[in-house]
Amino acid sequence: MLETSARLLRLLSLLQVRRDWSGADLADRLDVGVRTVRRDIDKLRSLGYPVSATPGVAGGYRLGAGAALPPLLLDDDEAVAVAVGLRTAANGTVAGIEETSLRALAKLEQVLPTRLRHRVHALQSVVVPLASHGPTVDPDTLTVIAAACRDHDRLRFGYLSHHGVATRRTVEPHRLVHTGRRWYLLAWDVERADWRSFRVDRIDADVTAGLRFAARDLSDDEVAAHVARGVTSAAYRHAAEVRLHASAEWVAERVWPTVAVVEPIDEHTCLVRTGADSLDVLALLVTQIGADFEVLDPPELADHLRVLAGRLARAAG
Repeated sequence: MLETSARLLRLLSLLQVRRDWSGADLADRLDVGVRTVRRDIDKLRSLGYPVSATPGVAGGYRLGAGAALPPLLLDDDEAVAVAVGLRTAANGTVAGIEETSLRALAKLEQVLPTRLRHRVHALQSVVVPLASHGPTVDPDTLTVIAAACRDHDRLRFGYLSHHGVATRRTVEPHRLVHTGRRWYLLAWDVERADWRSFRVDRIDADVTAGLRFAARDLSDDEVAAHVARGVTSAAYRHAAEVRLHASAEWVAERVWPTVAVVEPIDEHTCLVRTGADSLDVLALLVTQIGADFEVLDPPELADHLRVLAGRLARAAG
């Protein structure tokens, strides 16, 4: 059993990790009784930490927001991860957050132990970020969406489609997905009764949260698959399916997940789904992979490849 001071620190760390805890869960984690947890919660409150309690079977404890930001407890790996994340955010895709990230990083590095500061500096000294000129997302919009995903609140917002069509959407948000260049929201579209992927930079800043909903069960792999299908083919004029004479592992190493979805057929062949707004771009996407393939759909792509084949043969003399 932990000593009282060490147990308080452990309790505070647990409350910061998860939004809601039952007294029984905390007691089990700390290897103490529920009554001891209640006493420790009272001690945290006396130190200025706003811990709220909800009575009843479904009740529990939650660390709330106070008048001042309480100290955060981070282990070594968490501190390094936060420092690296702040440095990355300074060159990221969230608008207006660069200067704030650098200020927070300076504060963190000031209190980092020497051993951790060396780890962070070693990584930062050899990494050169490549500036991105793509669209950025509004941090307030991102925060509202993230909170709605966490709390299972419906969202209503204006959305500009890939083709420039403005619509009003009511969704049950599930997860945010970051591809490195874009932020996407995977959500259940209430009016269309289906999953949809939304580019966050196309979501209107006037996002309003609504009623609570019962969360649908969807694994991280299923989330990634839904978003991958949405960004690789659904948003484009032309969608293609081709059978490649190469393993799925080999092909996956040569295409970005935001460009194509790769599914294994057997040990030596795989199915690739991709999309583009023109047949020329579509032909380039499938030929540059570097493996023999057969067009399964659409027929127009096969016809276009025949035309390109003749053009290339004539160019080669």
